[in-house]
Formats: sequence, C-alpha cells, structure tokens
Amino acid sequence: MGRKLTNHPLYFAVFISFIILVVSPLVYVLLTIFFEKSPAGNFSLLISIDTLFLLFKSISIASAVAVLSTVFGTVLGFILYKTKIAFDGFFKVALLIPLFLSPYILAVAWKDFFVLLFGSSSFISSHTGLIIVLTTIYTPLSMLITGSALANINSQMEESGLVITNLRNMIFKIILPLIKPALLTSFVLVFIFSISEFSVASLFGLRVFTTEIFTQFSAFYNHSLAILQSALLIAICVLLLFSERKYISDAPFLSIDSRGTNKKLYPLKKHKLLVLAYLFLWFFTTVVFPFLVLFIQSFKGGTDKFFQAVELLLPTFSNSIALALLGAVLIVLVGFVSAFHSLNQNQKSNSFDNLLLLIFAIPSTVFGISLIKFYNNPGLDFIYSGFGIVLIAWVGKFSFIASKIIGNAIRQIPKSMDEAAQIEGVPFFTRQIKILVPLILPSLFAAFIIGFIFSLGELSTTIMVYPPGSELLPIKVFTIMANAPQSLTSSMSLIVFSLTLVLISGFFIMVKPLAKKYSSSND
Repeated sequence: MGRKLTNHPLYFAVFISFIILVVSPLVYVLLTIFFEKSPAGNFSLLISIDTLFLLFKSISIASAVAVLSTVFGTVLGFILYKTKIAFDGFFKVALLIPLFLSPYILAVAWKDFFVLLFGSSSFISSHTGLIIVLTTIYTPLSMLITGSALANINSQMEESGLVITNLRNMIFKIILPLIKPALLTSFVLVFIFSISEFSVASLFGLRVFTTEIFTQFSAFYNHSLAILQSALLIAICVLLLFSERKYISDAPFLSIDSRGTNKKLYPLKKHKLLVLAYLFLWFFTTVVFPFLVLFIQSFKGGTDKFFQAVELLLPTFSNSIALALLGAVLIVLVGFVSAFHSLNQNQKSNSFDNLLLLIFAIPSTVFGISLIKFYNNPGLDFIYSGFGIVLIAWVGKFSFIASKIIGNAIRQIPKSMDEAAQIEGVPFFTRQIKILVPLILPSLFAAFIIGFIFSLGELSTTIMVYPPGSELLPIKVFTIMANAPQSLTSSMSLIVFSLTLVLISGFFIMVKPLAKKYSSSND
C-alpha cells in the first residue's frame, strides 16, 4: 500500500538517521581492528586454546538451548494453535511472560529455590542450570514462531493427508516438513539470543564468551581484545542469521491477527486432560513457581527488605518509564517505515530490513561496546553523556521486532483497497491515515507495548551505555544485587516481576477488544 514511501522524505530521513546513529558505530569499531598499533598479541590471544574452548563451550550451550526450546516450543505451539483446548487464549498470553521478563529475574528465582530447598545454588549456578533457565525463557519465542507457522498451514493439505494416513504419520510426514522454515528460524533466533545473553551467566558466576568480552572491556580495559572477540561473535551470529535470512524475514511470528486464515483444529479426545495438565504444569513451572519463590524469599524474614527494595527502586520508576515510552515510540516509527519499505512491490533490495536484521543479530554486549567507542568523542559527548545513547541502543536492538509485527499486519491488507483510493485521487498520507493505520492499529499498539516492555527491562546493552549517575530500573537492580543480601535481591526481582505482570495484563486487556473490533469491522 502506498508504494511511493521509498521516495518520500520521511523514509529517507529515518533510513539515513538509522545508518548514522545505529549502524555507523558498529562499522567504526570493526574498522578500528585494522588500525591497532600492535595487534599481534591480541590476535594470538583470540586464537588461543583458552579462547577457542570458551567459544566452543558458549556455542554448545546456545545450541542445547536452541534445540530444547524449539522442541518444547513446537509441542506448545501445536497444542495451542492446532488443537481444540480449553483456555487456549489465556495460555497463548500467559506462556509468553518469561520472554518479556529480564532474564536475570528468572535466574534469581531459580537460584533462590535451590538455596531455600538445598541450602546451595551450586547446581543451578552451573552450565546445566544456565541451559535450564535460558530454555524456560526462550521456549515462548519458539512457540510463537512454530505456532504461527502451524496456524497458516493450508487446511486442505491436512485433510488430504488424513485421507491416506493417520494423524501421527501426517504430523511427521506433512506438517513438520511444511513448517521446516519455522523450525530453522526458531533454532537460529534462540541460538543467537542464548549465545548473546550476558546477565544470567554473570549472575551465576559463569565464564562464557559474552562475560569474557565484558570483563576484557570493563575490568581489564583491554578494548582491543574485546573488540576482536566481539568481531568473532558478530561473524558467527551474522553468518548464521543471514544464512536463514529468507526464512526469518518471511516468518509470520508475532502476528496479532491472522485474518483470512482457514486453519484446521484437531480434537484431543481422551488426551484432553493430559494435555491441559501439561499446559498448566509448564505455566506453573515458568511463571507461577518463580513468582512464588521470589515472594517467599522476599518476606521470609519480614517486610523490611521488601520495603527497602521499594525505597531503592522507586526513584528509578519515572525516568525508566518515561524513557521506555519514548523508546517505544521511536521503535514503532522505525519499524513501520522499514516494514512499509520492505513490502514495496517494486523494491528489489530490502536494505533497511537487512540493516535491522544485522543489528538484531549482534550480541547486546558487543553492540554496547560499539556505541561507547563511537560516541565517547568530544563532538558527540551530548549523546554519550545523556540518555540519547540509551535510546539509540534500544532502537537498534528492538526495531526489527516492531518491523516484523507491523509488516505481518500490512501484508494481510488487500492491495486493492489502496489502489481504489489512488484511483479516486486520495493523497498518499491521507490514504495511510484513513485506511492503513486504522487497519493495523492493533499491531501498532502491540509493537508499542512490546517495545516499551523490552526497553524497560533491557539490561545487557543498557548496562554498557547508561549515563553515570542516572537512575534506570534494570541497572539499579543488577548493580545492587551484586553485594546485597539475598532477601533484598529477591525483593527487587519480585517488584520488577510484578511490574512486568501488570504491564502484560494491561496490554492484554487493552488489545483484546481492539483486536475484536478490528476483526469484526473487516469481516
């Protein structure tokens, strides 16, 4: 719709701004590798046995998380998107909660559980524990991707398959091959998220590749080695992501609606109670259980630590919420322009979409280093010393998600609606405001809320770039918990957990009637 946006000043301004503010720091830092005075020592450290073993260990952990998350997510996706199950609407939202929490919050909860039950957190604070925690966090992402793919399968193919074979064979010989792109997308994205995750490994005291980069940069001030290590990690993530770029770019995940789909649902019959019990068990294990553990640990010695946590975190709320709201607006703007551009029929090169995908693939810690090195210059100090660098970090990391949400909504709108308005002589912006925006309003709202929640809880990049002396919620929690009593750490985590639950509940309450109104007006 509105094929002239690529020639419009709005597109040009947003695209050029993204290149200058977000992409340039990454290019600048990578180029500095070739201008080091004596890089030989750092190159030898980069290819040392210790570094390569650490990288292999991180890849192994990320691969295990990606496989487990994809398996569990596919099972959950099939149950929720392809079967007739009670409370499916509730579970589709509730099971997403771990994905919207800062990973360290769930890590604190699991650590508390083992301390409360066994008096030691040695098991969970291990590489096995890291795999378990990250799997619970990223399985909802796999559920979204595979579930949306399952919902978009042509029902006629399934019905034809059932004529010649039973359901089990049809699942393995027809359905799974059809959603192979979604399975690959799930594996790749979860792998990248897992190998990039910093906060859980740091909290557990584990040495993985991202914590090593952070240590070299922040503790040893060996910026050259940190940049070399970053370049190696970037190469792995980008090669993996762009090898499956076509699948990932076309993946229908994070769609708010699926207008026009005719999906087939399967009755569960005698297995209905067993499947429902599985859903409740997963929900309890990944959402209710961590919340209860944090609650018990927070109040087992009284209410003093909880109120102390409230007093410590209260000053961060106004700055954090205001900045996250502004970040969400910018994320939606960039995501909308990119989505609109990438769906242009006459556009042969989706350069903007590729740039969003590139920044999305870069580990947060690495991206933070790039921003610091680029903006820590006299001429750019007004960005470096203020919240501008934080907003740039958020826009870089989350605009791809907004672009996917909005693009999936635009893709479902018939082009004939815009073409009819063009024939009537309706101006470009009038068509967008009167036709396009009302039709994709639920998706715009969803992109805004998701951008807000992610920005509010983002830690890995923010901890690298936040202005000294500023008060931001995730930074305050993470820095205090390093030396705080366990009950205070649990109390702060409980407050952040509760705030996230309130936000997600509010989002669900607001978007549900909006989506219903949207669907009914277009039937």
